[in-house]
Amino acid sequence: MKKLLLPLAAMAMLSGCATATMPVTGLLYGNVKAPLTATAAPEQATRVGRASVRSILGIIASGDASIHTAARNGGIREIHYVDYESQNFFGVLSEFTVVVYGN
Repeated sequence: MKKLLLPLAAMAMLSGCATATMPVTGLLYGNVKAPLTATAAPEQATRVGRASVRSILGIIASGDASIHTAARNGGIREIHYVDYESQNFFGVLSEFTVVVYGN
């Protein structure tokens, strides 16, 4: 019984470890772009800022994907809307990016 439980427990702990927030996931690969939030700004956005977080096996994660950092990276003072992009490669590598649009 122990010989069966150990591999099953290991598979459960390691399966799909590196995941990013996605409304739809793919078994082998995922690449999703979706809206996060918006404002009622009357003019069109002229600047774009990005901020990302990366993860390996869900064990090591690093980055700052805050809206504030993305706006600062794009030189944006007035935020119009925010999207996100999420990628997942075989459950091993994962990246989550916040994209801010504004002026």
